[in-house]
Amino acid sequence: MTSEPVRDSVTDHLLTPENAVLVVIDYQPTQVRSIRSMDHQLLLENIVRVAKIATLFELPVVLSTVNVASGVNQPTVPELLDALNGAEQIDRTTINAWEDVEFRAALEATGRKKIVMTALWTEACLAFPTLDALRSGYEVYPVVDAIGGTSPDAHRAALKRVAQAGAKRVGWVQLACELQRDWARTGTASDFKEILFGPAPVVDTTGLGEQRGSGSPRMAAARAPRPPAIGRRRVVRARRGWELRRTCAGTRG
Repeated sequence: MTSEPVRDSVTDHLLTPENAVLVVIDYQPTQVRSIRSMDHQLLLENIVRVAKIATLFELPVVLSTVNVASGVNQPTVPELLDALNGAEQIDRTTINAWEDVEFRAALEATGRKKIVMTALWTEACLAFPTLDALRSGYEVYPVVDAIGGTSPDAHRAALKRVAQAGAKRVGWVQLACELQRDWARTGTASDFKEILFGPAPVVDTTGLGEQRGSGSPRMAAARAPRPPAIGRRRVVRARRGWELRRTCAGTRG
């Protein structure tokens, strides 16, 4: 039960606290409300988990928003911002964060070449900077269960596109385990365990201007109005009457 010496954490081919940077793009109320590939509550819980993981392992964070300064959008949802210890928010007008000067400068200033990428939407604000970063020599790790698209198909297609370009998809649990790597690393083991097995983060979707749970496509479908029962019975009766008339007509023929 003897662990090997810790590998060089900068050159390690796996993610480590010394070679990775977390990028968080556009987790704002309007963007969260528009997600249709994942339940909003679970989405927020998972991105807060990712933020807690980054904070625990002291990853540098590049946090960006879109169109806040212009007054069009609200800033990062508060639970996520709290989990990131109030990180600076780099506001943009570009859909592709890679084309924003301040965003690129902040990322390059970290000196890290492994990007843990989270963004809304998968098909735009995640896909575009991921593709650009890959072409620029970075490794990119989209956290698939903490991102979302405007439809399940759009989300899946975007993930397939970036994977084909070389992105390495991970989940938030895999991310945590890869950074921890060994239970004998007691400095982070206790908090690591709490993130993995403790209660889900407290998030409030009512702050997004929606009823709790309204972000779930399944729940939305369940709430969709159904035709009145009396109308359905009339349709059935009409069909049965038509079938009976057709049968009788056939008999007379």
